[in-house]
Amino acid sequence: MYRRIMSVIVLLLFFSTSTVLAHVATIQIKGENKYKAVRLTPEIYNKANKDLSDLLIKNSSGEAVPYFLNTGFQTQNTDRETYPMTLIHSYTKNNSFYFDYKLATEREWDTLATSIEVSTGNTNFAKIVDVYGSHDNIHWAFVTNDKFYAIDGISKLSIEFSEPNKYTHYRFKLANNLEEISFDTVDLVYSMNARENNYFIESMTPVFHIEEKDQRTYIKIEGLRNLRLCDVTIETDSMFKRRVSLPLSSGKEIYNLSVYDTSYSDTTLPLDGQISQEDMFTMIIINNDDKPIHIKGITVRYYADEVVFEGISNESYTLDFGLDATKTSPVYDIASYKEEILKGTIDQVSISNIAYDGIEETPVKWDYKFIFNIVVIVTTVLLGGLIVARLKHK
Repeated sequence: MYRRIMSVIVLLLFFSTSTVLAHVATIQIKGENKYKAVRLTPEIYNKANKDLSDLLIKNSSGEAVPYFLNTGFQTQNTDRETYPMTLIHSYTKNNSFYFDYKLATEREWDTLATSIEVSTGNTNFAKIVDVYGSHDNIHWAFVTNDKFYAIDGISKLSIEFSEPNKYTHYRFKLANNLEEISFDTVDLVYSMNARENNYFIESMTPVFHIEEKDQRTYIKIEGLRNLRLCDVTIETDSMFKRRVSLPLSSGKEIYNLSVYDTSYSDTTLPLDGQISQEDMFTMIIINNDDKPIHIKGITVRYYADEVVFEGISNESYTLDFGLDATKTSPVYDIASYKEEILKGTIDQVSISNIAYDGIEETPVKWDYKFIFNIVVIVTTVLLGGLIVARLKHK
């Protein structure tokens, strides 16, 4: 009897904690194509293994469905050509200042340009510039409006065109030039970037908390665990120039300034695809003796992956994850012809909801009054049994 009682107690202790189960995401199927691709969400990255080795797709019968991960990083090939220009005329008209340039070397074919770059020895200026283009130095067409600036070591000395231009002459128009700015060099630039198609960047506005301590602002961002981060942008209306420290990089100087009614800003911190391994991602703004800046919001961009599998339109599918932290990635035949599949048309499907079935182990709350009564009853029965046994023996 004693052994039976101990067995009951062991069983009670065994079931006093809950079991960790897999999280399950429902895949919303659509389209008539053979293959489907579902984009992973931050919630899945946060709970899954870092290498996504625990992902498992199941059909309505509970059978595993083969898949592969489309995890392409961006590859960028840059074709860049530079064409020097020479100043042919500068003058003042109606309180505006003009600088006219032409290609330093005549070319037998069209000169495509995607931007124009300058260099100057002047500092501490910010100028709004109208840019015009011409083929004959007589008839001029408006190209774009932008600004040049160089203040406190921060500079912007190039202007991007919305589309490639073929002009041989370019004109700068400045509303004023009290600083007597001049340009040492002016170059036309043609730059064309080629990117892979299997490259996905997603944006999110995460929950974040701010803590001020020791002349520093700590920005603690939730929900970035296991994400391959592209960059983080701070949204603010404060005027400032500060250094920011990051856990995954050397940091960067960011700024949001205004000079003579001209504003210029860079509050984006590149992270170059590094993976956050902590539940809380912390950025630190070095304030020195200045007041903390007002942070209105945070935007995070990350590199997303897609799970590609063969799906049937009238079938239901789920994505299980978070089941086993020691699991290795499955090996399916479908991965061997991945490139051929990606060349075809794939239906983009989505996650409709996530059921967090797993609960961390937590002790069951015992009813101690009930336990006390059970102990009294068991003890009484045991004592009664012993007394009866003694009496029979005598």
